[in-house]
Amino acid sequence: MITHMLLRALDKRAIWLVLALAFVAIAVPVCNLVIPEGNFLHLPNYAVPLLGKYLNYAMLALALDLVWGYCGILSLGHAAFFALGAYAMGMYLMRQIGARGVYANPVLPDFMVFLNYKELPWFWYGFDHWWFAFLMVMVVPGLLAFCFGILAFRSRVTGVYLSIITQAMTYALLLAFFRNDLGFGGNNGLTDFKDILGFNVQAASTRAALFAASAMALALAVIICSAIVNSKLGKIMVATRDAESRTRFIGWRPENVKLFAFVVSAVLAGIAGALYVPQVGIINPGEFDPGNSIEAVIWVAVGGRGTIVGPIIGAILVNVGKSYFTGALPELWLFALGALFVAVTLFLPKGIVGLWNQWRGSGGKSEREVSAEAEKGTEVEEPALPAASTGSTEWPKTGSGPEPQPAQ
Repeated sequence: MITHMLLRALDKRAIWLVLALAFVAIAVPVCNLVIPEGNFLHLPNYAVPLLGKYLNYAMLALALDLVWGYCGILSLGHAAFFALGAYAMGMYLMRQIGARGVYANPVLPDFMVFLNYKELPWFWYGFDHWWFAFLMVMVVPGLLAFCFGILAFRSRVTGVYLSIITQAMTYALLLAFFRNDLGFGGNNGLTDFKDILGFNVQAASTRAALFAASAMALALAVIICSAIVNSKLGKIMVATRDAESRTRFIGWRPENVKLFAFVVSAVLAGIAGALYVPQVGIINPGEFDPGNSIEAVIWVAVGGRGTIVGPIIGAILVNVGKSYFTGALPELWLFALGALFVAVTLFLPKGIVGLWNQWRGSGGKSEREVSAEAEKGTEVEEPALPAASTGSTEWPKTGSGPEPQPAQ
């Protein structure tokens, strides 16, 4: 029964994507841990967290696509939800250090001892338990999205105004988390992690397990998003995106639909951030930078918004290019990123997946060939005249009823 429900919720591409992610979740750890060095299939240790980071970015892009591609909400603040989930995981990892820190304080993290904290702030309570930390990874971004959305959507703030407000929200959090007295490490953030769930976070086996967890989390996110957009609710989301006023006039509440999608998207972004932290080893206020949210928008635009597969493809391709060009041509990367966004806007408005769909729909022909055939059209054959040799006149049949007879 569950399998039948999943197959109904997933389209063909989503099914193949989930299977591919399940294969990658097994293949990458095997290539890193089982296949010996020197074999061309061996994957070095540094590549495993790098690939895991790409999957976390892909999950963030998928979360953004849920609200932008299907609800028409261009959020420029999704980096805030990603960073809040990351900080919740970072707080748990900091509590696991205990007396192994530089100052050997069993309760206070090193930065609190350095800043002369006398006791642990109240909002750090409970983060020594993994279940509480994992719960906060979802609750904190979801609660912020709910509070923000219920004010913005019910006030009917839309378009560029909503985008500016979301950008202002993440920038305000950026400034707040830079403060040393807030209790989150200031501009240095949280780092020097030791363990996660009792395992050494630097061990190769732990990093392989974190990669597998990232792949399976992305697969679960694909299933959730596909189930939403292929349901009746998904059709209302698309209707809200295309004609919000008309959707409201026929009896639906677009603000509730957008609020639901916004909260689900924020939770997915928070989970992506939580899996991101133990693989990169640090979280600081720079993750709140509005530029990160704009980069996520570019990922979705490149891959194709309004699709499930597109944002994942765009996030992976752009970040692979970023890893290469920031090492080869670091001073030109931002110019290349801006040029990519302009090129996609002008020449690929539907992204890579949209271009592929258009190419397949036209039978592999280019857009110019399809337009030329449409303009050429087809010749219309003139109806044949009735034969005169028989001495009778045949009338064409126009439907039901008796045939008309020729006049005497």
